[in-house]
Amino acid sequence: MTTPTTLVPSGLSAAEVAERRQRFGRNELPAARPPSVVGRAAAQLRDPLVIVLLAAMVVTLVLRDLSDTVVILLVIVLNTTVGVVQEIRADRAVAALQRMAAPSARVRRDGADTTVPAAELVPGDLVRVEAGDIVPADLRVVEAVRLSLDEAALTGESMPVTRRAGDELSAGTVTATGRAVGEVTRIGADSALGRIAALVAGQPRRATPLQRRLAGLGRVLAVAAVALSAVVLAVGVLRGQPFGEMLLAAVSLTVAAVPESLPAVVTLALALGAHRMARQAGIVRRLPAVETLGSVTVLATDKTGTLTEGVMSVERLLLPGGGTVTLSGRGYDPGGTAEPEPDPAARRLAEALVLCNDAGLAKPDGEHPAWRPVGDPMEAALLVAAARCGVGLDVRELLPRADEVPFDADRRRMTTVHQRPDGRYRIVCKGAPDALLAPGGPLRLDADERRRVSAAAAELSGAGYRLLAVAGADRPGTIRAADAERDLDLLGLVVLADPVRAETADTVAAFREAGIGLVLITGDHPATAAAIAQRVGLTATPSLTASSDTTTGAEPPHATAAGEPLQAATADTATGAAPPATAGADVVPWVVTGDAAATADLRTAVYARTSPEQKLTIIRRLQDGGAVVAMTGDGVNDAPALRRADIGVAMGRGGTEAARQAADLVLADDNIATVGRAIREGRRIYANIRRFLVYALSGGSAEVLVMLAGPWLGLPVPLLPAQILWINMNTHGLPGVALGGEPAGPGLMRRPPRRPGEAILGGLTGRIALNAALITAAALGAALWIRHVGGPWQSALFVVLGLAQLGVALALRSRGGGRRNWSLDAAVALSLALQLGALWLPPLQALLGTEPLGAAQFAACAAIAAGPGLISYALSRRA
Repeated sequence: MTTPTTLVPSGLSAAEVAERRQRFGRNELPAARPPSVVGRAAAQLRDPLVIVLLAAMVVTLVLRDLSDTVVILLVIVLNTTVGVVQEIRADRAVAALQRMAAPSARVRRDGADTTVPAAELVPGDLVRVEAGDIVPADLRVVEAVRLSLDEAALTGESMPVTRRAGDELSAGTVTATGRAVGEVTRIGADSALGRIAALVAGQPRRATPLQRRLAGLGRVLAVAAVALSAVVLAVGVLRGQPFGEMLLAAVSLTVAAVPESLPAVVTLALALGAHRMARQAGIVRRLPAVETLGSVTVLATDKTGTLTEGVMSVERLLLPGGGTVTLSGRGYDPGGTAEPEPDPAARRLAEALVLCNDAGLAKPDGEHPAWRPVGDPMEAALLVAAARCGVGLDVRELLPRADEVPFDADRRRMTTVHQRPDGRYRIVCKGAPDALLAPGGPLRLDADERRRVSAAAAELSGAGYRLLAVAGADRPGTIRAADAERDLDLLGLVVLADPVRAETADTVAAFREAGIGLVLITGDHPATAAAIAQRVGLTATPSLTASSDTTTGAEPPHATAAGEPLQAATADTATGAAPPATAGADVVPWVVTGDAAATADLRTAVYARTSPEQKLTIIRRLQDGGAVVAMTGDGVNDAPALRRADIGVAMGRGGTEAARQAADLVLADDNIATVGRAIREGRRIYANIRRFLVYALSGGSAEVLVMLAGPWLGLPVPLLPAQILWINMNTHGLPGVALGGEPAGPGLMRRPPRRPGEAILGGLTGRIALNAALITAAALGAALWIRHVGGPWQSALFVVLGLAQLGVALALRSRGGGRRNWSLDAAVALSLALQLGALWLPPLQALLGTEPLGAAQFAACAAIAAGPGLISYALSRRA
């Protein structure tokens, strides 16, 4: 909340602080209480299929069938426990990544400087911030010295922004250079961070595609099972069977027809998937998110820290004589390379980068595993560039600074004077190219050379690069910096960029191959966003186009030839905009700003200069257009969109806490390639859930058909209730769960994503019907033959019905995945032993009402039971 104050040099008194804290509260964002274990369990029990299981358990209790009651209860407990444990583990993993945003603040109160917890700040406090400090609340700058702020967490802009007296500083931003004193204007929920937090809280979690599909399937299966069981009951009673016996059979058939193992299969598949992803640096915060990744049709990605490394880096040094030095390396590590070997002109430029510079570099230590900047990140990048050219910080000792004119936002340049060992003085000036190249500026250039260099700088700026011009001269006598900015020689142009991650282009290509559209949403400048998109191969979003194999509209600008380093552009690409489309084409704008988010074509590839609210608008419009959207981000400004997206993906190392808390998946390695691996895992899980449904519904349908058709073939009660439940538990239990662990099949990431509205059984009903018909025919055929030869036909039907389903389970396994799922082999072997034990073990014979088969009879039944699996396998191979 804003409060007008009369600024007092001594700061607020203790009484004023107490009064304002009472009025405005603490400087904390409202935090949602984590759900209790009971609340988490209740959420798991609201799943539609779990509700079906609970109803089935009640029925078995009423019928006093305690054995099946216990089995169903175990499935429910397993499903709930795995889900709750995974959620708690994910929350703890994210908590381990948390960092305190601003644990303390330097404040002036009662005429004395003191340090207090940032949560205790109140409006009107005078706060001092210096380089490296996180701004603890919204401030109005009272005084500033060379102040610049890194606002990437709020705006996505990777370059520090200069601030001066009278400007506003937002909570959560980082002081890059200089120092300032500011008056607290807003705290807590009223601060810039608080307003974004309110946006996050206002975005409810959407049900995942799998949850929506399973909810619909659960309702259909429940209705179908009850209806078919009622038919069995009516047929049996009409044929003169006792009502009580047929009621028990009908209820048992209801339980058998519903794949009660489905919740366990889904939960275990998701949990195993989450475990695999955790080993590959993906921390799952919500279990259903694992599968949802497999449904993604559009990936909306942030730029800074996601597609790029999130650090400024010098890519090239352009020299006046036409030379170019290309630099390579990682982050702020000075151990990169320079190609070709720097000549004297390049070393002179590198020395200037070190001298006209106030930053430093900190080596890795126990707390920080990588090199990091001390001071302005851009100036630190200049030091790294110099080091890669063989020039270290020791040049500052050889040429100590004698005078300087600090960088000023109006002048947009910095000048330093250094004393040489021979008594002469070296002058170094660096700044924006137009500030140095302007007529009347410090450079000594003729008109033609000035135009040539200006054109080259304009071309590079239009391609999204940041540029610095560097000039210098050696002069005799004592020189003041203020008088030195004249007749300087151009030493070169420094080309800076936030480098694209090495793996990004390959990852983008993999997403394209998988049919996943990519959209870049950033707060950065349109030209910068366009250049990054071009480098990683981003074009109009194919998954939302009218045709799946063509992309209409304008293509991104083609990369300009390198040419001579300081030559003018040969192509009109300086604006970063797409070239004109062919007349009459369905034009899709390649880059738009956030202001056009509400009206832009959904196939637009790049949205630049976007606010948190505009990011929300883009995500909503993509979802309204039928897309399943994954959003990646790392900043506070990404948090509302992360929450709104079907899958929010946050960076674990470089991301903000607000982004991590809003996300469903946290990348511990900040690598977008991990998202690709997570999508593959999600697709594998969904394929295995569909595989289990084919298996379970084939068997359940066969059991129903046997009970319906048997009486018409002279088999009065084909199966006893206990036999139905035994087959159901034995075949749908361990083998069904094991099917959820099948490896990914070949070509999984070369297929387009499934349509968002596609039913979970889409394209499977024919295979289910065929398998059910084959199993039914085998079971009834064996029973009729055994009855014809005078054998125990019901036992034959019982064993063939169970063994045939196990054969179908083996026929459904994944092929070509490179890794065999031995758990399925073990599960089928154990179920086979239990099914055969029911024929020959006296306790099971008494429980199930079975009789032993002769050796020849059993051999014939086993051969018949193998038929459905072999036929199903052969047909799937042909398909």
